[in-house]
Amino acid sequence: MHEESATIHGEVTYREGDGMPIRIPEGPVELTHADDSVTLSWKEHGENAAGLAAIPRDQFERYAKEGKIVVQGERT
Repeated sequence: MHEESATIHGEVTYREGDGMPIRIPEGPVELTHADDSVTLSWKEHGENAAGLAAIPRDQFERYAKEGKIVVQGERT
């Protein structure tokens, strides 16, 4: 596993179980890569709340290709 920073631009969502999609707020996130998934962690803007979500690697790669997740150091 490795970690890096990124920024959310646009609508990026995750699901808890079979529930409805939950939106990850725009702004900075920390990424932790595993073989089959990427975990995103963030702080809610203006609040003392934090979020954590794991998404499948293919979903992460689609968001990155669409420019919705921009990894630090990558060009859009």
